[in-house]
Amino acid sequence: MNNGRDIAAMLTTTFVTWMGQRTTAVALPLVALAETGSAWSTGLVGGAVGLPMLASPWWARGLRQRLTSGRALAWVLAVQVAGLLVVPVAAAVGTVGAPHLAAAGLVTGCATALSGPAQRALLADIGDSLGATVATKLLTWQDFLHRSTMILAPPVAGWAVAVAGPLPLLWAEAAGVGAGALLLLTVRGTVSVAPPDRPADAPALRHVLARHADIRRAVTMSGVGGLVWFAFTLGLAILGAQTGRPGLLISAGMSGYGLGSLAGALLAPLLVPRMPALATMATGWALLGVAFMVLPAVASSLVLLSCVAAAGGFCMPLGIGALNRLISTQSSGPDRRAAFAVESLVHDGAVSIGLLAGGAVIGAVGAGPTLVTAGVAQVAVALLAGPWLRIPRRFRLRRTSRVATDEGRGDVRAAAGGLGTTATGAGRQRVPGTDRARRQHAQAR
Repeated sequence: MNNGRDIAAMLTTTFVTWMGQRTTAVALPLVALAETGSAWSTGLVGGAVGLPMLASPWWARGLRQRLTSGRALAWVLAVQVAGLLVVPVAAAVGTVGAPHLAAAGLVTGCATALSGPAQRALLADIGDSLGATVATKLLTWQDFLHRSTMILAPPVAGWAVAVAGPLPLLWAEAAGVGAGALLLLTVRGTVSVAPPDRPADAPALRHVLARHADIRRAVTMSGVGGLVWFAFTLGLAILGAQTGRPGLLISAGMSGYGLGSLAGALLAPLLVPRMPALATMATGWALLGVAFMVLPAVASSLVLLSCVAAAGGFCMPLGIGALNRLISTQSSGPDRRAAFAVESLVHDGAVSIGLLAGGAVIGAVGAGPTLVTAGVAQVAVALLAGPWLRIPRRFRLRRTSRVATDEGRGDVRAAAGGLGTTATGAGRQRVPGTDRARRQHAQAR
């Protein structure tokens, strides 16, 4: 197996697919508006994409355990290409409508709900075969490529729309994802595929969280961060409009955040493997919360606002890298694939819920108070879910010994003080000597 080639293929696929998604985010609303003439249709694809993700704990449980090789992932990307082609093909025919937009969103949503977590799990599997910290470094480099598209894609999309219109970008994304599928065909898996008739190999997402306490804490922080993300995006946009600077605050904030996160992503492969994972993630989330709280106070200066947003953005790649490290080091096989899936589900679902309700929240309490409250929430969850608030060891030992004692008493009762029977394959049978054992047990009590 050529691990270097496999890693290059997977990282290239990440970059190409995310560039396509971010450029299409600029082009697709323009195509939808031009073809349908309805403003509400511009968000139809994005809304439909989220539905398969929210339902993935039910329909994707067994499928995600089959995605253990590049060939399997290539088939998923092929389905995504089919979904991406719905709108440009319909536009070429001249019949784009709401059903086409909804169908495109549902098909691509099903594919992305599977491919994103599966790519991270497969990359971590490859890293495990190369060294103890290689998986963490590979996942941080993948996150860096993902974040670099935040900076590169918008100007590329703007130039392409100005030169040739938005429709060619939709064809380009489908071609890019298709190229990624071809690259993944060469990537071999490092673990065996789970047989479809073994449900134990497809753990429920809630069971994975129950088994891994640190992952559960990290996913909780990620979910709260996703839920309040609207305070940054919608909050700065509305605050700028309210202060007579429409578009300026959100542009400064997003630019600063993007540059800061890119700088953090460059250092993450070096820093994340050397720092305690849960503490690193909690610190990053807390510092982002502090940045949220400070933003309204510095909104009068675009430079200061950009710097504060950059400081918050710098912490995020370290926190996300720490989350990926927790999953890659504390789980493997089916649990690892399920853990990456539940992290995506919780975070992306929380972002969708936050954006859905965020406008009403900001309208009720104002943009500034919403930012401050969102910051307080992130600091609070970082303190509660971080490594600092733990059950003292003596209480854990006392509780464990009490449970063991209770279980021992239960065993004695079952053997000596019960009905004098035991369950066998043929039914319940009398156990010789249980009357004497029951009397001895009563005297002991």
